[in-house]
Amino acid sequence: MPRKILHLDLDAFYCSVEELSEPSLKGRPFVVGGPPNQRGVVSSASYAARKFGIRSAMPTANALRRCPELIILRGRRGSYHQASVQVMERLGNLTPLVEQLSIDEAFLDVSDLPTPGKAIAQNLQASIRDELGLPCSIGVATNKLIAKTATDVGKASHRGDGPPNAILEVPPGQEAAFLAPLPVEALWGVGPKTAEHLNQLGAHTIGEILKIPEAQLTQHFGKLGQDLALRARGIDDRPVSTERESKSISQEITFDRDVVMGEELQRTLKRLSEGVGFRLRQESLCGTTVKIKLRWPDFTTISRQVTLPQGTDQDGVIFSAALELFRAAWHAGLPVRLLGVGVSGLHPQLRQLSLWDSSIEKEHRLLEALDELRRRYGDGAIQRGLYGKDPFEES
Repeated sequence: MPRKILHLDLDAFYCSVEELSEPSLKGRPFVVGGPPNQRGVVSSASYAARKFGIRSAMPTANALRRCPELIILRGRRGSYHQASVQVMERLGNLTPLVEQLSIDEAFLDVSDLPTPGKAIAQNLQASIRDELGLPCSIGVATNKLIAKTATDVGKASHRGDGPPNAILEVPPGQEAAFLAPLPVEALWGVGPKTAEHLNQLGAHTIGEILKIPEAQLTQHFGKLGQDLALRARGIDDRPVSTERESKSISQEITFDRDVVMGEELQRTLKRLSEGVGFRLRQESLCGTTVKIKLRWPDFTTISRQVTLPQGTDQDGVIFSAALELFRAAWHAGLPVRLLGVGVSGLHPQLRQLSLWDSSIEKEHRLLEALDELRRRYGDGAIQRGLYGKDPFEES
């Protein structure tokens, strides 16, 4: 029997969550992203903003030029995380075979359910809309490749003033026919350079890839050529994997102007460390390796890392390690264009406290309280202060 695979994508997720908190935003052009005067970029754009050509990853300053009345929101990580957890819980109640791809995207294998795939998608979409107030689009197919592509095609065909709320099913046996008229860029694994090379070989649509002998594809693209031959036919045997392992968690910022002041760099390093710690705790993870990333004005980029004696999810531990790495790589007066902090070597958070762990336990309680305030009132609701002499200042 053919599989029944669903691909779910929450429509304009960050913006949809913001509209739940502030209904007056509905129908208005707004984005979630960084400030335009700090080289910020758009993370999510409302559908009203998209009518102006505003898209994710666009510099916020460019978006503001396209739409001077654009509303810019900084975003609330805690709110997005909570909404995502609620959605994923509903997927898990439907089937244990859920593969979460990101905060707003997942595959489901519902092959064991007797209900037709499209009906399952319709019921799921209605449940998420009615119970959580969030719109989503769903692709239904016999494999992950086609289900994901179906979601993309469905969303593209329902463009308007609001969320697409699309559902598109590709029946068994129609995979290759469904893909054939789509541009080669729509095929998973085909980026701009591969698309350009395929165009040079005479393939502008996915169907035209099938006209190129597989040996020729392999000659030009190596192993990818074999994969292209299979994908163009709609063949994908990958299972829905229920294990999702984060390799690292990081945050970085590109300054609007190159920064030379140690005090400002210290504050930024601390803020980034807090953001990484918050995400670790939200995902119940600890990490053993702290990394920093630095970019100079000439775009030279370096990274440094240190391995801790034990895993941590504490802001202060992360900041302390990042600070030492920074001090070893930076000297007073050296301009910094980009600064980043990350933690890798991740594993589940295990807290086995003894009588000697009272200080650690107090820190965890404090962090939990701060996390709750951030979830309720936003990232800037409360911050822990810095004390003492600027550690970057020369003595």
